Amino acid sequence: MTNNKKEKLFSNKFIENFLENESTLSLKNEPKFVEIASSLAYYLKTFSNIDKLLEYTCLIFKHIFNDKIILIIPLNYEGNIWNENTKISANNKGLTIKEEINSFFNQFHFSKNFKIKEIHTFEDALKTNFKEYKIETKKILSRGKCRGFIYIFDKDISCQSIIEDSNFNFIQNCLAVGLENYCLIKSKKNHENVDREISIGAEIQSQLLPDYCPIIYGVDLAAHCRPALKLGGDYYDFMCLKTNISEKRKEKARWALVIGDVMGKGIPAGLLMTMLRGMLRAEVLTGLPPDRILHDLNQLAINDLDQSHRFVTLFYSDYDPRTRKLRFANAAHNPPLLWKNSDQKIIKLDAEGFVLGLQNDAEYHCGEIKLNENDLVLYYTDGVIDTSNSLGERFDEERLIKILTKLCKQSYTSQEILNRIFKKLDDFTGENRHLEDDASMVILQLN
Repeated sequence: MTNNKKEKLFSNKFIENFLENESTLSLKNEPKFVEIASSLAYYLKTFSNIDKLLEYTCLIFKHIFNDKIILIIPLNYEGNIWNENTKISANNKGLTIKEEINSFFNQFHFSKNFKIKEIHTFEDALKTNFKEYKIETKKILSRGKCRGFIYIFDKDISCQSIIEDSNFNFIQNCLAVGLENYCLIKSKKNHENVDREISIGAEIQSQLLPDYCPIIYGVDLAAHCRPALKLGGDYYDFMCLKTNISEKRKEKARWALVIGDVMGKGIPAGLLMTMLRGMLRAEVLTGLPPDRILHDLNQLAINDLDQSHRFVTLFYSDYDPRTRKLRFANAAHNPPLLWKNSDQKIIKLDAEGFVLGLQNDAEYHCGEIKLNENDLVLYYTDGVIDTSNSLGERFDEERLIKILTKLCKQSYTSQEILNRIFKKLDDFTGENRHLEDDASMVILQLN
């Protein structure tokens, strides 16, 4: 059959004329009805309007089972009763009962979150209201999932059931496939919309992280965040503690360097990270010491974090390039690793403190250290050391310290060291394996 012929068969006018001019025919023996069946199958492959498919199904039901009244109740893609697309197949003699069934259906209130067991209440009420009819029930099933219900009304109580009729089963199977296709297409569109929104969110979030490292006198900086999903819960930032001064003067001003990690990953963690960033940036401008910054930040964020059932680890530090002093406070984050070039060894920068968002009266302590030429500080999140390989082994802190020690003994820039650590991380996890958590690193190296 050519496409033009198939398109012709799509029209309601053709099917209605066919039904008026032909007597009841067998699907197996009548070529003209085979064309209608072919038209229905073709429509299933190309349809964009589920309402049309339901109308076609009713017209074909009316032709084959002219003496029956057939009620079709489809379920939408959310699995709820699809009121607006309920259809009734009936000949001219059945118009009155058709109106009565429609009226009964519209008066019956299904719950918003429809459950399959609810249909039994409807069926009992249907049989009570239409006692003069024999009513048969058939679920519209596709791949074992219910896509709707078909009810066959017949005045002749002793009539033969059509449930096992091959014509009936062929049509209802086509309808089941059509409803499933609709649900899949609808679900795909919803997922595409969500993916689009997540991509937009990820783009916005990436813009909230620094585009580049600032120029700080006597310092070589590098930083990178690699989220496990499109949206991540890791956060790092650089903030000048003085505003309204020239870029040249900012180079020698005090700078805040911070790295944090919201528990979890994905959209919830990303939203909380964005909220935390705004709060922290406002706090930094007060110029308070690191321990007071974390204390006040905890007070500001605790209500929001408590309601989200999440917490945040965060390491806050500020660096003065004129004195080379680094002050810091820690909210239970992974302690940064400090390479002391004069001693050719690594020590951990840590200070006592509790995670943000769990304890209202949490206290934080401030540490201070003076950095010297060629010293280096590596800030990182736990996604780096918690990464595992195919054998289930963790990258762990000890491995990171060994790699960093080896790199610091060579003449690499901060960016080169950062790139090489990420390369080691990729080699460790192996091909086709993604990070299990967001991984971020910031390197501060003195020239």
